[in-house]
Amino acid sequence: MSIIMAAKNTEPFISSCLDSIQAQTYTNWELIAVNDHSTDRTADILKEYAKKDSRIKIINSKREKLIPALKEGVPHCTGELLNRMDSDDRMPKYKLEVLVNEWMKYGKGHVIAGGTKHFVESGEVGGGFLRYDAWLNEVAKNGRHYEEIYRECVIPSHCWIIHKDDFDRVKGFQPEVYPEDYDLCFRFYKNNLKIIGIDRVLHYWRDHSIRISRTWDEYKDNRYFEMKLRYFFELDRDHRRPLVLWGAGRNGKDFALQLSDYEGDVIWITDNPKKVGKDIYGIRLHSSDHISQLINPQIIVVVASPSDQVQIRNKLDCMGKKPITDYWFFN
Repeated sequence: MSIIMAAKNTEPFISSCLDSIQAQTYTNWELIAVNDHSTDRTADILKEYAKKDSRIKIINSKREKLIPALKEGVPHCTGELLNRMDSDDRMPKYKLEVLVNEWMKYGKGHVIAGGTKHFVESGEVGGGFLRYDAWLNEVAKNGRHYEEIYRECVIPSHCWIIHKDDFDRVKGFQPEVYPEDYDLCFRFYKNNLKIIGIDRVLHYWRDHSIRISRTWDEYKDNRYFEMKLRYFFELDRDHRRPLVLWGAGRNGKDFALQLSDYEGDVIWITDNPKKVGKDIYGIRLHSSDHISQLINPQIIVVVASPSDQVQIRNKLDCMGKKPITDYWFFN
């Protein structure tokens, strides 16, 4: 199998990363390490490891940034199976063996995905990362990747395995769209690949102050409404059915503005009695009781509170609405 890894200025972490790859119980791998114009000792460390291990191959990216570096590396992958790694993270020693063995049960047309665990060198992992780990692990355990795909990225960039032919078919990394792992998830969905979740931690995810998800502008608004809307209207929107937006808090209002670029005739629902009957952006707000008057609506829920989300899901279930078919949570 081929592991593709872009590396840029990860000198403090990359040795630990490479050690964890070399410690894998599955040994039939190659690492395509793409140096993305590093200005520290990252390239030197890669060369030191490559001298001692012929499975490590170094490519220098012609263009800067993550996706161009990944695209540079893909043509050099010779393995039938493909995995990705981040140069500041670590693998549990069983990761590749578990992924490969599981993929062998299913074959082409399937993506194998597992759980993650964040870690830090000192201090404690933030609550948001812990919640994301718990959510990802629950999604993998229950195989709800496509049911939850509009919430957040359901398969992290480094926690999947796929046949190279399937990766090429979905045009992985071909659009230079960030976040690239979330876009790839939607491409799996678009091309009807089946995702098999493993109820096991398969990746150790390092949190630190200079990770790109903290420092790049592309990741600042991590709600990714534009990407979600683009794919929803391409893959799931049925214009024969009325469209409902449920939620009129800050997220709901921000979402409504972007939604207006795609569709003008939207029924807006709120559970806040103070907002029912009011107009926001020229749209009248209704209570959730209004849904019963609609014929076969599609419902997008944009509500931040986890407890409110549970209540809304219960209401929708009582109405006989089904996830993926009738409703989608967007955060």
